Amino acid sequence: MRKILIRFISEKLSSETLKLEKGSYEDRQLYYFINRAFKDIENDLDSCIRIPRKLWPKEYKKYSITNLWKYDLPRGWRLIFFLEADEIKVVAIILEWFSHKDYEKRFEY
Repeated sequence: MRKILIRFISEKLSSETLKLEKGSYEDRQLYYFINRAFKDIENDLDSCIRIPRKLWPKEYKKYSITNLWKYDLPRGWRLIFFLEADEIKVVAIILEWFSHKDYEKRFEY
């Protein structure tokens, strides 16, 4: 199986993620959880949940995605991403990470 590369949908999201490393104790914990998730995603998608198309928020359709995945982080946080692939590589594009409450709002649960 090909290793999965991790990329962010935007430079802004990448910067926000990096800022967590220098933030409060809770922010640093979240940064650690996100990086652990990246390692898990890179090596095996079994730790992730594929989200059925009928549940996709309208906000994500602008990216012309063909799949959507969720990684459950500790303390109710969620990491949302999609995969793009060619013959050489698979890339997980991180769309966002948020609290369970914000996740429920985004997905209208």
